[in-house]
Amino acid sequence: MAARPLWGGPNPLWAVGDWRPEEIRLVTLRPGAPATVTTGPTAPDQVEDTPATSRLAVLGHCGATDAELAAGLAAARGGAVRHLTAWPGSHTVVLRTGTRSTLLLTDLAGAQPVFHTPWAGGTAYATAALPLADLVGARLDTGHLAARLACPESPEALGTGTPYLGVERVPPGHVLAVRDGRPYLDAYDETAGADQARGEAPAIRELTRALLESVRSRVRTTVPTQGPDGRARLGVDLSYGTASATVALLAAAVPLPPTAPAATTAAVPGARTGGGRGGARNGAVKGSWARAAAREPSAPEQLAAVTLGETAAPAVLALAPDTPRLRHTVLDPAPGTLPYAGPGADPQAGRLTDEPGPELVAAARAEARFDAGGTDHLTGYGARQVLDGHPARLADLLRAGRPRELLPPVAALAGADRAAVGVLAGALRTPLTVVRAAHRLSRVRYAEALDEAAARLTARHVPDGAGTAGHRSAVDLAWCVPGPAARWLSDEALSSVALRLRLAARRPAPEDHPGAHRARHALYRQARSFRTLVHAAEQPGQRLHAPFLDNQVVRAARLLPDDVRLQPGARHALLRAVLTGAGRTDLPPDWGRGPRPDRTAPAREGLRLAADGLAELFDAPLLAEAGLIDLPAVRARLAHGADPDTPLSPADLAGLAELVSTELWLRRLRARRHGACWTGLPQPRQHALTP
Repeated sequence: MAARPLWGGPNPLWAVGDWRPEEIRLVTLRPGAPATVTTGPTAPDQVEDTPATSRLAVLGHCGATDAELAAGLAAARGGAVRHLTAWPGSHTVVLRTGTRSTLLLTDLAGAQPVFHTPWAGGTAYATAALPLADLVGARLDTGHLAARLACPESPEALGTGTPYLGVERVPPGHVLAVRDGRPYLDAYDETAGADQARGEAPAIRELTRALLESVRSRVRTTVPTQGPDGRARLGVDLSYGTASATVALLAAAVPLPPTAPAATTAAVPGARTGGGRGGARNGAVKGSWARAAAREPSAPEQLAAVTLGETAAPAVLALAPDTPRLRHTVLDPAPGTLPYAGPGADPQAGRLTDEPGPELVAAARAEARFDAGGTDHLTGYGARQVLDGHPARLADLLRAGRPRELLPPVAALAGADRAAVGVLAGALRTPLTVVRAAHRLSRVRYAEALDEAAARLTARHVPDGAGTAGHRSAVDLAWCVPGPAARWLSDEALSSVALRLRLAARRPAPEDHPGAHRARHALYRQARSFRTLVHAAEQPGQRLHAPFLDNQVVRAARLLPDDVRLQPGARHALLRAVLTGAGRTDLPPDWGRGPRPDRTAPAREGLRLAADGLAELFDAPLLAEAGLIDLPAVRARLAHGADPDTPLSPADLAGLAELVSTELWLRRLRARRHGACWTGLPQPRQHALTP
């Protein structure tokens, strides 16, 4: 439905949905002629392709110039494809060589996934799983749903599956090659050795350059100054988080051109062309983008900076006098914007996303925030995972023979626990527990770790998220850690996930260290969550951007040494260094060190207000029909959450969000008309949820 052909032939390509003209860029290269670059949907080329014809499609936001696209296609004809993923922005790359071979490249974080399934003797691929499930009449994969709830960050449990049987996901950092109708997967970015860590100063310089490039490519665009609905062109999130504040300050510092030339169709013999993308670059080192432009307009364009439901001003507003482009809007946290407000009213009223995710329970809150934002709205999603100091990295330091570098992070955990539970537990028990868990993870064999995790799942020995910060960090020091919803799954569901782990234990161990492995898959999970958020809350005609999830930012962050990541307050220090490198040297001394607000308070309040609706939702849930949950335990926990005198822990809230959102997604999936993505499909039989 609503498909626009981009090219035809044996392997056709369509763009489906709400695409802006500058988000569709096509490059065609024929023997004896220069590369032709077009921007926007055009009629398919009437000239018949030959085996020597090459085509490249870049779909999404891409900051490359036309000349760079043409050069990238020319280099890809020789077999190199990694350079096609080094351009600024977030996009999907499709490469066709000749008439029988097609390559699709995913991004490194997984925010722009690719899916594929066997169909009609060949392979159908798409950037969404639901249309492919419609195409082949795929049934629901309850085993995959159980794995998502039990071990959401474990590739050993999730594999490459999706909630639809037969529809597979291309892993992040991989290329899907379709040759003569058959799919082949290969990694184009080997994480174990592609980017070796550098010293702290060179790594921070590279991170500054990459993040500046990502933000600049979104700010300096050709979209009109104001959207058709009166919305500001640019918007940013403002909150207590230093990541969103960093993006806001970088966006406000990017000088705008005096005019926005329109993108055109151009032939590229070897020079930069293509309107707004063709100008010479200034670079990103030492804040060259933060300096004022020579011809900047006298009235700089305003950025709609949005805060929802926070009583105190974000830290970035202390710099407001020196950041006149930020127009701050504080939204009143109305009851209808609380989490669970939608599920309590009408479970089927929300949008159907491609996959389930906890963002569904807070979609109304996100919609209110994004509705007040810009047509292009920049966020700080993914910064924690990209710049993370994951506890499992402590084991990597021990494997590298650097035990002294454990002292600062372990001392920070001990200090936090000492303030919470007393001197004895904090000063003695916490360091011993954390260091012992780090030593164990650094030495345990991969197969043994997965077998032990499977045994714990079968015996229902699942952590509840309680305890001190040191205890929770020690629990995280493992190859496989159950998710917050695992405690409320049925015995059958846990047994099926345990079987997946035991089978995975017989396969070769990953090449990277356990800490890097865990951190990478935590990033994948966050990217999946951001994609679900985009599907559930993005406004019509709007684009949500997460510069931290761009390929070049992810690659730059890999260069950071582990000991730098694990320093107390490392993420705030890194972001301060990025802003300093961009020319913002007036940050307050306590920037990023203030008291953190209770981010779970809205969820607790929303859970109490929606108690009756959630009780009705779990009166006869589809999750129980599929045999996935322990229904009495879930009902008891929901009733417990409705009591204001016994608030739930953050882990309980996260687990309930997973269960409620999955139930909502199942109901919306069942309520939709099957095959609605296509025309001319026969109506299949309605399948039950159970296999």
